[in-house]
Amino acid sequence: MASKHAWTFLLAASIGLASLVAFSLPATGQDWRSAGEPPAAGPSSPAAPAKADRPDAAKPRIAKVSAGKGALPNEQGQLWREYDITPYTLRVASTNRPEQAIVDWILRETGYEVWHGEPLAILSADRRTLYVYHTPAMQEIVAGIVDRFVSNEADSNSFSLRVATVNSPNWRIRARQMLQPLEVQTPGVQAWLLEREAAATLVADLRRRTDFRELSSPQRMVNNGQSSVISATRGTNYVRDARLTGNAWPGYQSETAVIDEGFSLEFTPLVSVDRNSIDAVLKCQIDQVEKMVPVMLDVPTPVAPRQRAKIEVPQLAQFQFHERFQWPANKVLLVGLGMVPHPSPSEGRPIGLGLPLGLSPEGNRADLLVFIETKADLSETAAAATAARPGETYRGRY
Repeated sequence: MASKHAWTFLLAASIGLASLVAFSLPATGQDWRSAGEPPAAGPSSPAAPAKADRPDAAKPRIAKVSAGKGALPNEQGQLWREYDITPYTLRVASTNRPEQAIVDWILRETGYEVWHGEPLAILSADRRTLYVYHTPAMQEIVAGIVDRFVSNEADSNSFSLRVATVNSPNWRIRARQMLQPLEVQTPGVQAWLLEREAAATLVADLRRRTDFRELSSPQRMVNNGQSSVISATRGTNYVRDARLTGNAWPGYQSETAVIDEGFSLEFTPLVSVDRNSIDAVLKCQIDQVEKMVPVMLDVPTPVAPRQRAKIEVPQLAQFQFHERFQWPANKVLLVGLGMVPHPSPSEGRPIGLGLPLGLSPEGNRADLLVFIETKADLSETAAAATAARPGETYRGRY
């Protein structure tokens, strides 16, 4: 009987040791599961991911999601088109993603909502191809914009951007006869077209005024559809807060910050296929510190319980403008932005509080003028190109 009990004890001990070894084995790619879960994948198949690693099992879904019908809906006759944009992207080296300019101009022309509602639409691009899924009418609009980019004549264009200010807007009295009004949507802003000779005469007259100030007059080569930015800013330091530091005198530390004062003008042109007209988006932003409003804070510390510190709160004047214009290539576009905060300094002269114009901070305003002119006769270039290649079109390539 004792021998029988001994054998029973040894058998139980062996079983317990085997179970202990089995649950102490290191991971070998198999997924050890509790009772009731599917068995682990075999040696010949990859190990199944852990339950916590599966995205679908992370948390229960609220929205109903389906795989759909396996095809793009085309209830309104949508068509899939792929446009070859390499003639444009290969010659633009000023940005890493030149194709983004094509997408941006399509959205400007068509509006954002037509791509994010009904009917179902797709607009995407890489460096070689523009992918579009939309109705035939929308495809025609897209094709026209792509033509303007891939055209051999739509290369870099030279533009003159002249930015100037006049303290008083009364310059309009003498210039009225030579100005042809152009419709503008932004309140307070005006735009005009001028002949090139008239524009030169107007600039010469403005330069005789004592309150005239020319901020910049660069001539820039701009890739068709891309942006060129003119800016002049400077940092203005001020004390934003007082932060307690400890028992050492004075017991606090001034926290400083910087505000960038000045102006930024972004110009994005797109020349038509026949090069007779120009579309352009003009964006302007002006930031000016009119004054710093002082505030005395109590900063009591063990070494100075009645201590006070001065901080500053900036009083800002800001102006933003964003609009699209279209005008003949042989004319000069003049945009008057109105009496805006005076832009950035030139030749090291200060702005804001120290602007040497004899103006108080509250009256620190000027009439900001922007002259835009092409420096080459695009229409003559287009006529020569058309005579050399009559009937050439890009629409049949897509």
